[in-house]
Amino acid sequence: MNKASIVDSVHNKLGGTKVQAEEIVDIMIDSIVGTLKNGGEVSIAGLGIFSTKQRAARQARNPRTGESISVPAMKVPKFRAAKALKEAVK
Repeated sequence: MNKASIVDSVHNKLGGTKVQAEEIVDIMIDSIVGTLKNGGEVSIAGLGIFSTKQRAARQARNPRTGESISVPAMKVPKFRAAKALKEAVK
C-alpha cells in the first residue's frame, strides 16, 4: 500500500473528490511529521505510537574502503505498534 492507495481508500469511504481526499491524507501526514519535529508524540488508538529517539554519535566503517567515519548524533523516528495491531497481524 502506498499514499495513492490510501487516498483512494479515503475517497471511496468519504466521497467528494480525489483532490479533497489527497488533502486530507496530506494534512494527516503533515500533522504527524510536524509533531515529531517538535519532539512530540503521536498516539493513534489501535495502530500505535509515533515518537522520536535520540541516537548517539558513533564511529562507523565504510564497507567499500574500510575507512572509519564518524556519524553525528541525530533524532530518528520510532514506531511502537499497539497491541491491537500486533494481534491483527498474527
